Amino acid sequence: MAREVMEAIGGHEDCHLVSVWVTATNPALGRDMSVLTGGESGHVIASDNLDEVIAAGDVIVDFTLAEATDEVVAAACAAGKPLVCGVSGLSKQTLQALQDAARKIPLLYDRNMSLGIAVLERLLRDAVGMLPEDFTAEIHETHHVHKKDAPSGTALKLGEALADARGQDFESVMHYDPSATPMPPAAGGISFFVTREGEVPGDHAVVFASEFERLELRHHVEHRRVFADGALRAAAWIAQKPAGFYDMKDLFSKLVSGQD
Repeated sequence: MAREVMEAIGGHEDCHLVSVWVTATNPALGRDMSVLTGGESGHVIASDNLDEVIAAGDVIVDFTLAEATDEVVAAACAAGKPLVCGVSGLSKQTLQALQDAARKIPLLYDRNMSLGIAVLERLLRDAVGMLPEDFTAEIHETHHVHKKDAPSGTALKLGEALADARGQDFESVMHYDPSATPMPPAAGGISFFVTREGEVPGDHAVVFASEFERLELRHHVEHRRVFADGALRAAAWIAQKPAGFYDMKDLFSKLVSGQD
């Protein structure tokens, strides 16, 4: 995703790459990364000094790993810089750290940066309100074989929205057992089905079913660039916002309404 963000920057006139954080063992350390942006960003050196990297820019975009998020959040707060975080698989403690940081800085966190997922979430909330209680709910997701977390952050995000629309506690109604034979979802529950294959960027489907009919809401990603473009839109948007906790619904609701 870091490479996708850097390559996508050339298509966003309001964003310029000024610094890149890498580990001390990364082959890119000390190299000029502007080649990935088409040369639009000038001379950009990859560094393992996080504080220096953050000091150089106006907004931080974080697509690292869950193990690094606490460090990124702490550095962003210390520098007083807005943060866009798209890391999935975060612990409850790190999610709380994001909420705490948002009292000091503008912070946009979302497990999926695409417009399509924001629309899908709204559609499933509407569907829940119109379907009878005898409809069961399933969430299916497919990702590339390298993805570590399961179910995906996006699948969990959709499940949480579904449970919230039903007035349920998500942890009480979600069911995922990677070792078990798939079973039909229980009434009132939300069952997750996970597939890892090939290089799939991300496919998600929310399925509502009764005895005699089935409703499916699907989202398919052709290329990871959709997430990079979403993150860059978020970076340009949040740069002008006050401290607070935001997500992609906040951004896209403003775009749809024509507000900044």
